Amino acid sequence: MKKFIKFVDTLSWLGGYTSGIMMIVGFVLVIIEILVRGLFVKTLYITEEYTGYLMAGVTYLALAFTLRDGAHIRMTFIFEVLSERKKLLLEIICFVIGFAFSIVLTYLTFSLFWDSVITGTKAMSISETPLAIPQALLPIGSFLMTLQFLSEIAKRSLALRRSEG
Repeated sequence: MKKFIKFVDTLSWLGGYTSGIMMIVGFVLVIIEILVRGLFVKTLYITEEYTGYLMAGVTYLALAFTLRDGAHIRMTFIFEVLSERKKLLLEIICFVIGFAFSIVLTYLTFSLFWDSVITGTKAMSISETPLAIPQALLPIGSFLMTLQFLSEIAKRSLALRRSEG
């Protein structure tokens, strides 16, 4: 189980790292657009579209990383009054609910992606980007989050066993 946890944590780190790179790429693209407009009174035509794709990728690819680091929004006031064992049990319950949600999210985002693959849907812009390319980031990020929920359940289960024995 520890190998699985380490593997998933590494995948989540890679997703977070990729998310950071995508954020930098989006920032650079916007700066280039500003310079091109300011200096040459021209446009790249793709900046708004591609920064939108990048921001969706940033969001979805960072989900698992954020979960791994415990940085998602939490209502910790409940945890302050619980014993360590009850905290672990409550976290496991929350992670199971999150796991179920992320399975549904992964399925729905994969359906969106696959529909674009089958139909060959393209963006209605000058770039005519095949939408399957940016949409692929959605199920990848959702699947990473699904795996991370499993990893978090495993971590809390191991901690629960240690606290019992």
